[in-house]
Amino acid sequence: MSELRDKLILVVDDEIHLVKFMRMNLELEGCRVVSASNGQEALERAREDMPDVVLLDIMMPEMDGFETLRRLREFSPVPVLILTAKDEEEDRIRGLELGADDYIGKPFSHRELVSRIRAVLRRHYASPPIPQTTVVVDDRLRIDFARREVLVNGERVNLRPTEYRLLYHLVQNAGYVQTHQMLLTRVWGPEYRDENHYLRLYITYLRQKIEEDPSNPKYILTERGIGYRFVDFEQHPGKGK
Repeated sequence: MSELRDKLILVVDDEIHLVKFMRMNLELEGCRVVSASNGQEALERAREDMPDVVLLDIMMPEMDGFETLRRLREFSPVPVLILTAKDEEEDRIRGLELGADDYIGKPFSHRELVSRIRAVLRRHYASPPIPQTTVVVDDRLRIDFARREVLVNGERVNLRPTEYRLLYHLVQNAGYVQTHQMLLTRVWGPEYRDENHYLRLYITYLRQKIEEDPSNPKYILTERGIGYRFVDFEQHPGKGK
């Protein structure tokens, strides 16, 4: 039985032939599919139908995919895959910054579409093991894994799920270099082991949120050409119990 069976997918695109292509292939996997041809209709569908995944085209008339995504994120954490042209790296980065979970470049195959949806669902609903401990990195940074809280100077920092998973794997291996491939596989999945731009982007997000000076980081250190290492620190025993 397909792991996508009975998942509700909202397809948002004004290209009728592409919507038909996605509908046919997703229904073969056992998905239920609803569609919208513009941003406003997509927002209404998302509110009413509560889909499991949204496939969102960027280039649409009136309200483009970026504005649709921005408004969607005001009321829903639903996983979003943006649909972009293959060579539009700027669009992909902007979409991820606005809260998209992944992107897929047009044209794409049935196999690539299904693989990306599966990976997004796996990341969205699966959480890493939560050790019952509080890590005190220094007087400035404290991480409570039991509560999934990151505190900087006593103030809670809001991390998106992917940012939290990345920080989790870095901190759990503090003092040891984690290669690009290791982090990509553990955080995003084995399909993403060569997608280094994801890792660079999210390392930047994390540094902006937890580092005092993101341009001169002291927590998340770069091992050039290899990967990243979280600064070695002494965990305080008995915390968080």
